[in-house]
Amino acid sequence: MSTVTTPNTVVAHDYLTQRGGAERVALEIARQLDAREIITSVFDAPNTFHGFDEFTITESTSRTLHSLRGDMRWGLPLLASAWSRMPPVDADVLVCSSSGWAHGLRTTERTTKVVYCHNPARWLYQREDYVQDQSLMVRGVLGALTPPLRAWDRRAARSADVYVANSASVAARIERAYGIRAEVLHPPLSIDVAGAQEPVPNLPDEYFLSVSRARGYKGTSLLIDAFARMPEQTLVLVGVQPSSALPANVLAVGNVSEAQLRWLYTHSRALMSMSREDFGLTPVEANAFGRPALVLRAGGFLDSTLEGVTGLFIENETLDAVIAGVRAFRTDWDEDAIRASAERFSPASFARSLRDIVAGVQVR
Repeated sequence: MSTVTTPNTVVAHDYLTQRGGAERVALEIARQLDAREIITSVFDAPNTFHGFDEFTITESTSRTLHSLRGDMRWGLPLLASAWSRMPPVDADVLVCSSSGWAHGLRTTERTTKVVYCHNPARWLYQREDYVQDQSLMVRGVLGALTPPLRAWDRRAARSADVYVANSASVAARIERAYGIRAEVLHPPLSIDVAGAQEPVPNLPDEYFLSVSRARGYKGTSLLIDAFARMPEQTLVLVGVQPSSALPANVLAVGNVSEAQLRWLYTHSRALMSMSREDFGLTPVEANAFGRPALVLRAGGFLDSTLEGVTGLFIENETLDAVIAGVRAFRTDWDEDAIRASAERFSPASFARSLRDIVAGVQVR
């Protein structure tokens, strides 16, 4: 009787220094493919998800990068060389969870290299989004570095055996940046819906929720400005530190535990985002708890949100559009239908599709 041999798999991810959607996906890829090792440029265990301690973590030897782990944006010019200097991976399969850096990891000839792309390097190809909250000096430095790093990045992309995009929007960006047609595989929902919940104190009974890092392209400032004009509504911000500069009805709770995040989703009126997300897992996470989403009609939200079933769209990035969307937001949602939609993004479904892609490459 024949037996099925599990491929020896290694996973790579740009850097593990934060709790974001890409980090959740990298962790799920490693778990679902039974990886033995995760390679990254910098591993900051206290500030990323706990599950990474299940694996052997191999980091770059760059002391400078490690000193910048508090804000890896300052290390962007160094990441290409750091990944180029890492030893080639000798395994059956290497899966690079990449936003423009991990895909530069070299392999031996026998290794199948799959890139799961969250987005081509944003500051190389969507620099207007990335630098909108940066100084003129930083913008000038990044502009000067762009041509050589784009050349490196495109060579790195061509080293893959197959490219996989997390959304149709990202697949289009991959084709524009690299001339590569990527398969689309939506990322998995990895939050534990059945896990313990811990209340977050001093919140009202009804609130809209935003879960996002405080980056310019994430659109958080637009939400804050809009809610400042709607004192009758409340916005709760996860990932943003409390500040006296915020309007009284905008409550920032900083970084929260997984148990607190589950509670926040469960008790929210809706998840909100005005970001042009590559995919955007937070609306799907809210959906898993039966809560709808109110998001910008753009990017990966077009893949994840079923209009009228799991949420509604805001048509453009203006204060008037956000205010109108909030004030007209429905209260009569079918929570069972919302939860059922979230099941489209189950880890099991994701794992089956990813294994099929890997197996398809290996038999070519």
